[in-house]
Amino acid sequence: MNSYYVTTPIYYVNGKPHLGNTYTTVLADLLTRYHRWLGADSFMLTGTDEHGAKVAETAANAGKSPKEFTDEISAMFRSEWDSLGLQYSRFIRTTEPQHVALVQQILQQVFDSGDIYFGQYGGHYCFGCERFLTEKELVDGKCPDHQTVPTWTEEQNYFFKMTKYRDQLIAHIEQNPDFIRPTRYRNEVLSILRDSLEDLCISRPKSKLTWGITLPFDDNFVCYVWFDALINYLTGIDFPTGGDFKRFWDNSEHLIAKDIVKPHGVYWPTMLMAAGIPLFKHLTVHGYWNTPSGKMSKSLGNVVHPKEVVAEYGLDALRYYFFREMSFGLDGVFSMETLHLRYNADLANNLGNLVSRSLAMAIKYRDGEVPTVMHHGELENELQNQIVSTTEEFKRLMANREIHRALESIWGLIDSVNVYIDRTKPWILAKDTAKSAELDSSLYHQLESIRIIASLISPFMPTTAEKILTSLGFAKPEEQLLETKIKFGGLPHGVTVVTSETLFPRKEGKKDMEQPETATPEEKVKVQKAPVAEASGVLSYDEFMKTQLRVGEIVSAEAVAKSEKLLKLTVNLGAADPTRQIVAGIAKSYTPESLIGRRVVVVANLKPAKLMGIESRGMILAASDETGKLELINPGTEIAPGGEVR
Repeated sequence: MNSYYVTTPIYYVNGKPHLGNTYTTVLADLLTRYHRWLGADSFMLTGTDEHGAKVAETAANAGKSPKEFTDEISAMFRSEWDSLGLQYSRFIRTTEPQHVALVQQILQQVFDSGDIYFGQYGGHYCFGCERFLTEKELVDGKCPDHQTVPTWTEEQNYFFKMTKYRDQLIAHIEQNPDFIRPTRYRNEVLSILRDSLEDLCISRPKSKLTWGITLPFDDNFVCYVWFDALINYLTGIDFPTGGDFKRFWDNSEHLIAKDIVKPHGVYWPTMLMAAGIPLFKHLTVHGYWNTPSGKMSKSLGNVVHPKEVVAEYGLDALRYYFFREMSFGLDGVFSMETLHLRYNADLANNLGNLVSRSLAMAIKYRDGEVPTVMHHGELENELQNQIVSTTEEFKRLMANREIHRALESIWGLIDSVNVYIDRTKPWILAKDTAKSAELDSSLYHQLESIRIIASLISPFMPTTAEKILTSLGFAKPEEQLLETKIKFGGLPHGVTVVTSETLFPRKEGKKDMEQPETATPEEKVKVQKAPVAEASGVLSYDEFMKTQLRVGEIVSAEAVAKSEKLLKLTVNLGAADPTRQIVAGIAKSYTPESLIGRRVVVVANLKPAKLMGIESRGMILAASDETGKLELINPGTEIAPGGEVR
């Protein structure tokens, strides 16, 4: 692939940037950087959606004209993205003359082809969604997203013959399984198409709304906001004649949150079909960020402000947390406590410690000069083979948008390099002049490994990657951030490495609940157990009531490297905690494949512990016999994940 085009939704200007749209935009930035790392010519589009009743109402409440209000909020979004260092190629506004002209051009084309007609319609109109909802979409008579009762509205309006393209779109989705991903959202769109599709109302009378694009064939109406907004994906690359459209559209990917699947999965492709424009390549859907107490809400006072997180932990730490903590497609739980733990464990201890100790040993034992490799043994072969396998696995997972697992694969390599250092023991080799070649080899393999790790993490943590490469003596670190530079041996011999500032200074405080690294895995497990009365070993009623047992469903499972007993599990504990990571000693009784979808009982309120360097946030209950065979406790299928075990 020599080109890549990624878009975010254009964001409504009826409110300021928040964690949700920040995540989507940072995700687009990650994918842009990743495809540039692959060598692709990449283009990222973001911007603001500025028409519609909701915007007009918010502007009026603020005592401003819609134009004044949208100018102010749009600038706020752009300033936010710039402050986060996002590499967007274009920031688009739907009030731009180029966009207005293109919307009217496409409207006229679809009207002339007979796919737009005038008619009477009555329906449940949600002002928050700015669209009519079907009876099937209502939950207890309310919009499921805004929890408000829609307004029954009857109007004469223009309609797009969306149902005409139903079968054509179904066929395209079935023939292209990765057109909409993950699979659950592909199935959701197919369900909409088969069960509840109606023609789409695409106008509002000017007697009720003037803040919009006038229909080219009837100046008494303005265009429906979704028909307007979606076309930005074409405007942004200068459709129809611009070079960017010809270069990028065939490899286009729309990133959205799950609340706007219907407009993007149904309205947009049928609009493109009606206009005779080829469909985009991928629609990629992510879940919501919640808090441990539930959905984020201003009224509950639990909204997370990205700038505050960046001020305390740094931008790359936020980016790392975003991508490591959310299993793509599922909801994630944003917890400052978990972020703190990940910062100290994954960034300060694992990555930061690896870089600092490797640089320090090169400076101490070789005055910072990168040595020539003179010894090559079994340990070196193992490490080099793992670098190759990790790189391939990383690319495979990124292609499938299994982003958190792609990061996990890099951290597996980081752990292996730390293990390599401990096994080669350069501090011992340095005491024996006869071991000089082995010391050189150990130092080179450390330094070369962190060069490759810096390249792999660069789409996720670009500032950190450049700091590492600068410490390794690269005057132009950005030139190293390409897949083609991954091959082992790319660190020049004879250059001088330098110490750098601590990448991730460890943070102490009340959030720091991590156990000491000196504890053995067995000791860490013991620490997690519920308190027991010292004298009799009997648990009191009050002590037992502190234990929270929850129904969980295993989403993913994988073996832990260098362990015969441990499996790393991702467990769904309900909407507020769908991606709990737990390390369980059940590998001798269960294969990873046999666990997917299995219901289990989880001890959910244990302090996080680290087993084999991997964070574990809970325990799985199992029974055992005298042979040591384990059988997981089965809570059945009647209670949904997250349900309490009493």
